[in-house]
Amino acid sequence: MDYTQFVEGILHEPTQTEGRGLDLTAAEVYEVTGPGRVDFGGGELEPADVEPCPSQKRNEDDDYEWWHLDAGQYLLEYNESLTAGNLALTIQTRDELRARAAFHPTLRVTDLDPVPLSVGGAGLLLKENARVSTVVGAEPA
Repeated sequence: MDYTQFVEGILHEPTQTEGRGLDLTAAEVYEVTGPGRVDFGGGELEPADVEPCPSQKRNEDDDYEWWHLDAGQYLLEYNESLTAGNLALTIQTRDELRARAAFHPTLRVTDLDPVPLSVGGAGLLLKENARVSTVVGAEPA
């Protein structure tokens, strides 16, 4: 299936579509700094407090920066967004991320809001625009 028809903000289509789906890329990583709130009826819902994780260039002449993520939980924001409002995408962690002890749950989403990212072990160095997730399915919402 051609997932590009449902997603905008694709950085480099030939690279992002070379595998089994459409790869999504990292735009920002957030640290949760204060608790959110969830209740039964939804009247007391409150978002968690988040702050962008600092990033830096490894070399002075680099175009993109890197996040140094310690083991823990983060929110990962994508460069891409979903264009079809009545569609649900299934997204999975890319193998390259999982092999480095980082992952997010497989999700069925109707928008590409930030997803929880778990980083284990000694942490992770993650480059801006890295391919981190793959769209592997699309169906009516």
